[in-house]
Amino acid sequence: MKMKTLLFLHIILLLYSINGIFSKLAGTQEFLSLPFFIYYGIVLTILFVYAILWQRVIKLLPLTTAFANKAITVIWGIVFGMVFFGESITLGKVVGSIFIILGIIFYTKSSDLDKENQNE
Repeated sequence: MKMKTLLFLHIILLLYSINGIFSKLAGTQEFLSLPFFIYYGIVLTILFVYAILWQRVIKLLPLTTAFANKAITVIWGIVFGMVFFGESITLGKVVGSIFIILGIIFYTKSSDLDKENQNE
């Protein structure tokens, strides 16, 4: 159950990250133009769906676990920046991403150990 819930969490965090693509695209358009409204509408739609799914996930997971995993959106931002906008991935970004992933893993493991100790 927990692995399935974490997968669900990461899918909605990926959706949340996709929001950044359309937000940046909206920012490149002339203000109040049709493409601006289309991209901005997509942003609002994604945020609406994300908000509903986020409420669901925090019913299934401790809030601290959900928020600790939210840091993964930074990594998705780096990947999307490279793929969609030609931004470069620097050594600093790679090192930062590794720290984020390690932080999520350490927190999750620590949280699991705390639960095991409480059950004993």
